Amino acid sequence: MLEELRITGLGVIEDTTLPLTGGMNVITGETGAGKTMVVTGLGLLFGGRADAGRVRAEPGRAVVEGRLRLGGRVAETVHARITDAGGEPDEDGCVLLSRTVTVEGRSRAHLGGRGMPVSMLGEVGEQVVAVHGQSDQLRLLRPAEQRAALDRFAGPEHEKLLDATRDAFTRWRRVVDDLADRRRNARERHQETDLLRLGLDEITRVDPQPGEDDELKAEAQRLEHAEGLRTAAQLAHQCVAGGLEATDDTPDASTLLGTARRTLEAQAGTDAALGELAVRLEEAATLVADVSVELSTYLAGLDADPARLQALYERRAALRALTRKYADDVDGVIAWAERARTRLSELDTSDELLDELDREASRLAGEVAELAGRVSVSRQEAAARFAEQVTVELAGLAMPHARIEVAVLPRPAGRAEPTLPVNGVDVGVGPDGGDEVELRLLAHPGAPSLPLQRGASGGELSRVMLAIEVVFAGSGGPPTLVFDEVDAGVGGQAAVEIGRRLARLARSHQVLVVTHLPQVAAFADRHLVVAKDTGGAVTTSGVRVVEDTERARELARMLAGLPDSDLGIAHAEELLAVAARERRP
Repeated sequence: MLEELRITGLGVIEDTTLPLTGGMNVITGETGAGKTMVVTGLGLLFGGRADAGRVRAEPGRAVVEGRLRLGGRVAETVHARITDAGGEPDEDGCVLLSRTVTVEGRSRAHLGGRGMPVSMLGEVGEQVVAVHGQSDQLRLLRPAEQRAALDRFAGPEHEKLLDATRDAFTRWRRVVDDLADRRRNARERHQETDLLRLGLDEITRVDPQPGEDDELKAEAQRLEHAEGLRTAAQLAHQCVAGGLEATDDTPDASTLLGTARRTLEAQAGTDAALGELAVRLEEAATLVADVSVELSTYLAGLDADPARLQALYERRAALRALTRKYADDVDGVIAWAERARTRLSELDTSDELLDELDREASRLAGEVAELAGRVSVSRQEAAARFAEQVTVELAGLAMPHARIEVAVLPRPAGRAEPTLPVNGVDVGVGPDGGDEVELRLLAHPGAPSLPLQRGASGGELSRVMLAIEVVFAGSGGPPTLVFDEVDAGVGGQAAVEIGRRLARLARSHQVLVVTHLPQVAAFADRHLVVAKDTGGAVTTSGVRVVEDTERARELARMLAGLPDSDLGIAHAEELLAVAARERRP
């Protein structure tokens, strides 16, 4: 959960800290006091788009800081991602994150003690927090969002089926596009094929080997300097082992080392240090003997062969002809040839290959159609369960006669998507199958079944979205849920039911609610008030926790605008007592 949120220099908020708790946190305050800036700050903290216009001119930058304490799989996933990016959680498992935005629009992010791209905050945010507000209600009206909501509800097996469909669709479209390109650009492909084959034929005739140019250069250098190398090797061999043209009385290195070793060994009994030096001389003599053998081998293999040298010159000239055309060195020429062979296979426009691609495209089209059919059946099964559970929640949100329907319809053919027969019907098919999903509301018995955007008022949309979120809560999702005035347009008993549902969500999630309804605020485990200070030259706002009497006064203000009214406070205390009873398990 998010344990603490600090906001500095954002909108009307100069510097304030929100101490948050598990369960339900409610944020209230007068209109214009800065409640929205809290949600804006949360959005910035988790990678949202920065608006420099909201940054206070003094001190010229807005800073939002937060401390996360996570558990379970979410903690493992987030901690691993942060560690991979170079950050690290605190010793107690907390994660610190911050976002800074300047008046010039520059933005910086820190996560786990390290500077990070802002996108990293977004990645973490997707795992730990879901924000719902009026804009989210508008998003819920889009068909693609409704389909995504149903797919999320359908569960992991459905998600596996979707992944298989996306993979098959991608492979199918790749083959179809490849086939179309081969047919459309046949002439250009033939021209490129001829050029590549000419180059491959030339390289094949020469048949260069990896590293051959360096090896030939080294060998040619030895042959060109064979006499100088022989003289040097002979002199070195004479010095270390005698022989060759040396006179009999010329001492070699091996003889001198042997004499020195024996001389020291004779005195080793008198001084042990000389004995240790004698051992080292013996090791040196062994090393010199090895060098002598290697010099003999080198001399035996050293041969000035003019014919071989000429052959090397000719071979190097052939390799240079290739490197002038195709690459900087022989290894590059070989790599060019490999790429050319691969490209030739891509350029193939033979009838045999085109027929093979046709058959593969047909096979994959059948696979996509079959998977899309299974996805459609899975969606229809999930739609019935989803509609039933959301309808039950709506009954508890003072909409007892309302009913939600989830229509899973075949996508009309003839649009931008390709068309395939799915379950016996030609439909437009995309990576997510061939369905369109539409949430419909029957507001009361006898009312027509209308899409949400046509059949729901603002207050009904708020309750439908909350009902959907309650249903989603049972299937996991982020541990922190933020609701920004989703109760707009709601009052009376419906407001009490919204508070009750949010309190139920808070049993398994951390819930942050920005609200103007006292019926909702009464259910909070922690109540924070945003208060505006207009005493100075510049208006500022701060946040404080209210409890007991202060909390009753705040609810009285929300109820009647009279925080000091005895009747209002009595009503507020009654509301708090009812909420306390409702929150008991």
